[in-house]
Amino acid sequence: MPRKKAKSRMYFTQLTENAIIRYNKTDDTRLKNIIYNDHIDYPFDKLVENIIHTFKFYYFDVPIEQVKHEVVSFLVLNMHKFQEGKGKAFSYFSIVAKNYLILHNNNNYKKMKTHTKMEVLDFGRNYTSEPDTIQGVGMHEEFVGRLLEYWDNNITNIFKRQKDINVADAVLELFRRSKNVENFNKKALYVLIREMTGSNTQHITRVVNVMKKYYKSLFLEFLSTGDLDTANTGSIF
Repeated sequence: MPRKKAKSRMYFTQLTENAIIRYNKTDDTRLKNIIYNDHIDYPFDKLVENIIHTFKFYYFDVPIEQVKHEVVSFLVLNMHKFQEGKGKAFSYFSIVAKNYLILHNNNNYKKMKTHTKMEVLDFGRNYTSEPDTIQGVGMHEEFVGRLLEYWDNNITNIFKRQKDINVADAVLELFRRSKNVENFNKKALYVLIREMTGSNTQHITRVVNVMKKYYKSLFLEFLSTGDLDTANTGSIF
C-alpha cells in the first residue's frame, strides 16, 4: 500500500535554539523583546503545555494556565544558563520545566494526600524509560510524525521478507489513522492487521516486538535531542 510522507509538526526547532542564543548574546532590551516575542514565546508556551499534559502534572491549586505561565517565567529566568554547543535547547528546557513541575506538583500532591483519602499514585516512575505510557497530545504527535517518517525511509532495511514488511506497513497505517500509542497493545489491533495482511497472530507479534524495540530507542533519541534522524540509516540493532 502507498505510504504518505509524514508532515513535521515541530514547534521547537533549530530556529528556536538560534533565537535563544541570539537573545542571550545581546544586551539590547528592545532587541531581546523582539526576539522573545517573535521566536521564543510560543515554543516555550507549547513546550510547557505539552509537558504538563504528557506527564499529567495536575496537582495544583491554581488553574493550569496559571501554572503554565509560572513555568514559562521560570524558563525565561533561566534562559541565560543555556550554553551554545552543550546539548540541544529543546532537551535542556524540557528538563528545566519538568524538574520545576515535579517539585511543585509532588509538594502539592503531598499536601492534598494529607487531607484526603486518595490512593497513592506512582510519581516515582521513570517515564523516559516507559515510552508506551506517553499519551500527551502535542509532544506525542510530533514524535509520531517523525517516527512514521523514519519507518517510511527504513522499513525495507529493517524487514527483508515481504510478509514482514506487509505487517509492519499495516501497523504504520493504523498509527497514521489513530495516532494513539495506547492502542498498540490492544487485541483489536491484531484483528485488523490479520484482516489487512492475512498473517497469523504469532507472526504479527514477532514483527510488532521488533517495532517496539525501535519505538523505545527512537523515543529516547527524540526526548534527548528534540528530533529524530529519519534518514535511510538501516537497522540500529
